[in-house]
Amino acid sequence: MLVGIALGILIVCLLFGIPVAFSFMAATIFMVFMQGYDPTFLLPYGYSKLNSMTLLAIPLFIVTGNLMNNGNIGDKLVDFVDAFVGRIKGGLAVVTTVTCAIFGSITGSAFATASCIGSIMKPKLLEGGYSRGFIGALLANSSILGLLIPPSGIMIIYAWLGRQSVLATFLAIVAPGILMTILLSLVSLFLLRKDKNVKVMDKMPLNDVAVMAAKRGVKAFPALLLPIIILGGIYGGFMTPTEAAAVGSVYAIPVGFLIYKGLNWKNFKETLIESAETTGVIMVMFFSVMILSRIYVMEDLPGKIMNILMSISDNKLVILLMLNIFMIIFGMIMDDVSACSLCTPILLPIAMEIGVDPVHFAAILAVNLGMGNITPPTAPLLYVGGSMAGASLDEMLKPAMMFILFAWIPTLIVTTYFPSFAMWLPNLVLGQ
Repeated sequence: MLVGIALGILIVCLLFGIPVAFSFMAATIFMVFMQGYDPTFLLPYGYSKLNSMTLLAIPLFIVTGNLMNNGNIGDKLVDFVDAFVGRIKGGLAVVTTVTCAIFGSITGSAFATASCIGSIMKPKLLEGGYSRGFIGALLANSSILGLLIPPSGIMIIYAWLGRQSVLATFLAIVAPGILMTILLSLVSLFLLRKDKNVKVMDKMPLNDVAVMAAKRGVKAFPALLLPIIILGGIYGGFMTPTEAAAVGSVYAIPVGFLIYKGLNWKNFKETLIESAETTGVIMVMFFSVMILSRIYVMEDLPGKIMNILMSISDNKLVILLMLNIFMIIFGMIMDDVSACSLCTPILLPIAMEIGVDPVHFAAILAVNLGMGNITPPTAPLLYVGGSMAGASLDEMLKPAMMFILFAWIPTLIVTTYFPSFAMWLPNLVLGQ
């Protein structure tokens, strides 16, 4: 009963706009006082969980994303992708999606991706005749590829909380991420095929396109080298995710200062301050989450939820459906980091109890939280996309629902009910 009340306090606080860290703290304080838990046990536990080299990757990827945002690195990625698909109807929408996927493979953050690529693509899309509602929905959906294209911030958190291999969880989300990129692009082209307001750039001979792509590729090479360094280092076994994040953040500094000249000492200082503030908020939230999740484990919340689910149905497929609904709801009311931090310790034991591989569950969790983040009525990332495009929820609702129905739901179904789809790459690379 008290566990349910604590969960209710958490949800109500989030719905009323109370900062996530304080929302978790309120639920934690309620359980400590009502159940009489000893703070001298819980506080050191929370601190000990934060004392992790794996977690150090989070602030380093935040720094990398902010440096890319302020260093004009994202602009070169956009120009390079535009050379290939910018001259078909709806091509700028595909450029936005693919660039978000590339940018997400560097930062691992949906919000950083929305901020950087949104600021670059918004004027281009408006000039091309795209409606503000479509732009907002597109940015919201494409930015979440930062969760599904490794290195993903929430996969680092999931691996840390679930005691799994970070590399294995990265590999598990590659196939869902690629499928989402393809489906989002196809849905965009379908929605825009008859839109008379969308402009099509003058077509060029194939040789001219190749020359332009080569020139832009040379300019974008330092930017494209960043994901190669990060992903190549991780997958090649040369670097841990934390080391790759450190190398990426250091590499982005001379590229931003000397090559693309977007960085100066003023915005470099602002970038570091902004990254430190974001990191501080996340770490305070982690501290509260660790204590609350420990209380939930001691109260056997996963077992209680499992008993409830089994009373409804003992069919594995039905239980997976209910877990998906649970994760989507939490993705709707809180950001991806918070939702992952809460869902992992509660739902992973249940998934393993019904025979789901924890690496497979990482992919299921990522797709669910991504979908929750753009599902109305709360949809935190949908509002971010709307604010970037200057669009209201009503304007974004139709294209957003089309993306959900024909891109997110098919990806979620395939990822959930066909384990080999997510697991073939971990099995191939790691021999699991």
